[in-house]
Amino acid sequence: MPDPVLDSALILPRSEHSISRANISKSALNVLYGLHKAGYEACLVGGGVRDLLLGVTPKDFDIATSASPDQVRATFRNCRLIGRRFRLAHVHYGPEIVEVATYRASHDKAEDEDDARLDGDRILRDNVYGTREEDVIRRDFTVNALYYRIEDFALIDHVGALEDIALRRLRTIGDPEARYREDPVRMLRAVRLAAKLDLSIELATEAPLFELGYLLETVPQSRLFDEAVKLLLSGHGVRSYELLLQYRLLDYLFPLEATQIDPERDRLIRAALANTDQRVATGLPVTPSFLLAVLLWDPLQEAVARQLVRGVSEHEAFFHAQEEVLRMQNDILAVPKRFTLPAAEIWSLQSRLVRRRQPERMLSHPRFRAAYDFLLLRAQGEPDLMPSLDFWTAHQSGATPSPVNEAETDADGSAPRRRRRRRGRRRGAPGATPPPTSVGP
Repeated sequence: MPDPVLDSALILPRSEHSISRANISKSALNVLYGLHKAGYEACLVGGGVRDLLLGVTPKDFDIATSASPDQVRATFRNCRLIGRRFRLAHVHYGPEIVEVATYRASHDKAEDEDDARLDGDRILRDNVYGTREEDVIRRDFTVNALYYRIEDFALIDHVGALEDIALRRLRTIGDPEARYREDPVRMLRAVRLAAKLDLSIELATEAPLFELGYLLETVPQSRLFDEAVKLLLSGHGVRSYELLLQYRLLDYLFPLEATQIDPERDRLIRAALANTDQRVATGLPVTPSFLLAVLLWDPLQEAVARQLVRGVSEHEAFFHAQEEVLRMQNDILAVPKRFTLPAAEIWSLQSRLVRRRQPERMLSHPRFRAAYDFLLLRAQGEPDLMPSLDFWTAHQSGATPSPVNEAETDADGSAPRRRRRRRGRRRGAPGATPPPTSVGP
């Protein structure tokens, strides 16, 4: 395969490209100018440059420089060094962090074996520093390998990135399989970039995606969780989901048995992702908890069915099924409890919403709205849920909903019973036995 770096870089002067400093954050410009003033080469690089050329507002701005991490820290008092696997400098400006990476070189140039460490083909440590020409070879995709040099405002292309951007094509730098083996997360990045920017994946870059998904099992679960959030909660979740299914990568993120997703499960997931995409587009907040509840709903129902076969109560079956599914998920992605606990509450509220009892208490529950939205998605494919959905919709609008008809069935299929008032001591009277607390799912 030919050398991925062109014989001579294509350098476009300021007059020949569309990037303007007016579209770069003030903090990033401060870092670029600060490094240049200190005598180092400094370039805006990666997604920020790519997005500016595509007319997309960058989420953040990354900088590459000839300065070592210690030299960057010496240049900026508001700098902190992070990372062992990949040493980086973070320059802080209030809530904004500008990430600065030193140009990387090939591992065979390492003077200390601790600076470059491999596990087979996978990179465990990557702190060998070099030049910009060496750095570009280490990057993943051509569209992420453009450099905007602050010294003269030139745009530098070593790998044919401008042509790929013009063709809206995603292509790895170097051998695709080797790049994915170095860092399997690059397969998820390929999906994310293709979905976010509506790029077609070049055939040679695409082919290994069908075969190398198992490599994701070697990636730390916390890192996989971060990538899953970027894939599904960044405003292009539906397209990301479609590509994950296409390349058979979904099984390595969620225990969904992706090759056997039935139409109703697929509809529910797509509806939830479309709703999330719409919220992102309108600037509304989103949380992994709701999507987690949707993605794991069918595995939860299957686990409940397995528990019921053992002859346990519905409450106990739900409790053990919930533990089983969340444990199975955490074996794949390390989902923090601040997301799993709300997801579990959304699940537990579903049966209470269907029973339509204690509306005032339910409406004040902190997870009511999320649970209601989930019920709304379910009702689109389960008409039996519509009476319950209408009940809660009416309550939220201030209308008086129709009382539960005695002929209607309860959540377990039986007719609801009228409660008889027991004679005897008043609730709460001294010596009275307290009523049982409802702990159903």
